[in-house]
Amino acid sequence: QVQLVESGGGLVQAGGSLRLSCAASGSSFSIKAMGWYRHAPGKQRELVAGASNGGMTNYVDSVKCRFTISRDNAKNTVYLQMNSLKPEDAAVYYCNAKVITVVDGLTYEYEYWGQGTQVTVSS
Repeated sequence: QVQLVESGGGLVQAGGSLRLSCAASGSSFSIKAMGWYRHAPGKQRELVAGASNGGMTNYVDSVKCRFTISRDNAKNTVYLQMNSLKPEDAAVYYCNAKVITVVDGLTYEYEYWGQGTQVTVSS
């Protein structure tokens, strides 16, 4: 079992910045990829940014050049630096981790979610 604990959400004025953090903890696992999703009222949940083990990152078009995802593999932590925030960025942001465990020689892949952190952007 893996737990994801998020922090860093809050209220910010348009044009401001926030940094989200998500730390994964548990036993006998390795992380394949981590990312951030968001869910705004009346909209579908969307992938905001992802970071794979190979160092590849991807972003939804609306946040490119404003948001940066990074990982500290030693700490099993993923960050999302959000700059130049816009009111349309307001949402609950969820951390996601794709995790691999090996049991009796067999490899299993699981997906875990954080509890969500609210980001509010005032205009």
